[in-house]
Order: sequence, then C-alpha cells, then structure tokens
Amino acid sequence: MNKKKIINDPVYGFISVPTELVFDLIEHPYFQRLRYIKQLGMTHLVYPGALHTRFHHALGAMYLMGMAIETLRNKGHEISHDEEEAVIIAILLHDVGHGPFSHALEEIIVEGISHEDISSMLMSRLNNEFNGRLTMAISIFNATYHREFLHQLVSSQLDMDRMDYLNRDSFFTGVSEGVISSDRIIKMLNVKDDQIVVEVKGIYSVEKFLIARRLMYWQVYLHKTVIAAEQLLAKILKRSRELALQGEPVFTTPALSHFLKKPVSRDAFMNEGHHLETFATLDDTDIMAAVKVWASHSDFVLSKLCNDLVHRVLYKVDITNEAPDKQFIADLTRLAIEKYGITEHEASYFVFDDIIRNNAYKPGDGNIRILMKDGTIKDITAASDNSNLEALAKTVKKYILCYKKELLVSG
Repeated sequence: MNKKKIINDPVYGFISVPTELVFDLIEHPYFQRLRYIKQLGMTHLVYPGALHTRFHHALGAMYLMGMAIETLRNKGHEISHDEEEAVIIAILLHDVGHGPFSHALEEIIVEGISHEDISSMLMSRLNNEFNGRLTMAISIFNATYHREFLHQLVSSQLDMDRMDYLNRDSFFTGVSEGVISSDRIIKMLNVKDDQIVVEVKGIYSVEKFLIARRLMYWQVYLHKTVIAAEQLLAKILKRSRELALQGEPVFTTPALSHFLKKPVSRDAFMNEGHHLETFATLDDTDIMAAVKVWASHSDFVLSKLCNDLVHRVLYKVDITNEAPDKQFIADLTRLAIEKYGITEHEASYFVFDDIIRNNAYKPGDGNIRILMKDGTIKDITAASDNSNLEALAKTVKKYILCYKKELLVSG
C-alpha cells in the first residue's frame, strides 16, 4: 500500500505524510477520533466558521514541526532521522487525549486528570501496539529525552502547537488579529546550549505572536458568549450526572454512560485499562446526541438547560475586575427559585459565578529566549523594547457572573 500521502490543508496547502509509521498512526482509531472533536468547543456559536477539528490542528502542527527540523538542520544542528520521526510523532499525538468539547468538559468527564495525562497513556498503548517504535517520541513528549530542545518544540511558550492553533483558529474564526508569521518565526529558530532560541532579528515576529495570543484569548477563547456556551454545556453534564447518580433514568451512549453513571477516579483511570479504551471512543457526537434527547427529559433543570443550548439561548455573562456583588447573586437566585419553582440548589444551575485567567506569557515557564548578536541570551521581556510585553507577562484575572437574562426581565 502506498503510504506516501499528501493532505490538502486550508491553512498551509499541501502537507506530506513523512514516514510509513506516521501514516499508520494517523490511520489508527485513536487519532481518527480527533476528526469528531472540534478544536474550539462551542466557539462556532459565536464565530460560525469555527468548525475545524483537533485532527486538522494535529496535522498542521506536524507540518510546522517538519519545517522547524529542516531549519535547524540547515543551521548545522545534527538531528537524526529517528529523532526527526520521533519529534514529529510527539507533536502529532500531543492532543490525542482530548475529550469531547475539549476544555469545556475536561474536569467533568474524568475528574483530576488532564488531557496531557491521557495523551501520554494513549501513546504508551500505541507504543505496545507498534512494538516499541514510539519509545523515543514518548521520551521527547515527557521531557525525559537527553536533548531538551526537541521537547521545547513540542511543548513550550513558543512551540509548534501554539503556532498552529493561533494561525488555524484565526483562519477559521475570521479573527485576523490572531494571524502570526509562523514561517518567519520558524526560520529564526536556532539551538544554543540545548535550548531553543530565536535569533534577534526575529524579535518583532515573536512580539506579534505574544500579542496575537493575548488578543485571541479575549476575542475568541474567553469571548463572553463562548464562556456562556461552555458553562452551559458543563452545567448540563453536571446535572445529568447528578440525576444518574440518584438513579434517575438518563439516556446516554454506551461510552458516555461509562463516565456519567459511575464517577471514575484518577487512580482508577490510570490503573484500570478499560476506562482508557472507553474514553478513546468518546467524542462530540456522544455529547450532542445526549443533549438532544435530554431536551425532553422530565427533569425541569436538565430539559431547560438542553433546550437553551440547542436553541442558543445562552447565559448572560458579566465579566468584571472585582468579585460580583453577593446581594445581586442572592436576588437573582431568589428570582430563579420563584420563576421556575425550583430549589435553591437547582437555582445554582441558572445563577453562578466563576473566575477566568489569561496570561499570554509566563516568564520562568519555559522562557522565550532571544539570541543576541553578541551570542548572549536574553528573555523576550528583557530583549524587547516593547513595554507592552511586561504587561503581557502578568496574569489577568477576571470574575464572571452567569445568569439567565429572563430573570432580570421578570424581576
């Protein structure tokens, strides 16, 4: 069988599948599942074009990784063909552990376990299936390989993952502020003391990358209507689990039933193989099929939440710098109890607050290093003359209050 395939990508054009092993991994059910998990969760309810998938993103990151390796080789760095294949596999599979609707439901389906943990577990499974041929890829992914710069290309503050998702998410949402010159940044990459560095002439492209990331967070990832939709979906899953644990009949697909009707602990998930196998069959369609059925459930809270999501009647979201007024929350809760004839606990599905955070750059967390003309290395915030970067290094914390608009109208 010819495994030298070419994939037509809307962002980069033609992408080649570099090796037979990479082709076999793309064909594997674990990876094919990513076709059915949207990259941006509920964002299509704000930006209708945001229907691209984790599958698209992983292929794009693989393409950028190939460019990065070629650049570093051209600058005289020895990277063997085995290392090249391994780092390409590490970036290809970096998101293979994402669950349906990604970040919106990450803590709800399996508590206390991150998608990175699950990716690592699935890679170990694949390594067994492929007779140990992923061993080097796993050590690069887990940062245990002796050449640290390879891990930094997979996971750091200037990695191929971020470079692809900024380009891809801005392309599909139409938010042009997120467009970055990934080609130029990659061409400016170098290695010094086993660390990825950016040559000083690429500094403005890196500044634009950091600013683009911050703007994409506020305009796309933390857009208040996106937050409203993701919070609504999370509350739907929480309510369905609450009912299921009380013994109420709740329709689910078999894969969703496994996690909804009996909570799976972190320890159980890590140590009992059948949980991982079931998780690897779960995607967005399991959730949306359940939501459509639950819209006619006898439980008022669940059916209302589901109908609201299906018909895009989302929460009103107030985003503020200060914690919301407790009295205002109490008044809204009272209005919900009266309007819907529900308990105070049930009202917490219609009125609640939370915290969101945005940090475009975290100094100390795998810094972005700039290689100066004299051979010294400086952190981007020290090397740049752009005072905005200091601000970007601060974590912005905001408070959100979610409630049903109709409560204020009736109040």
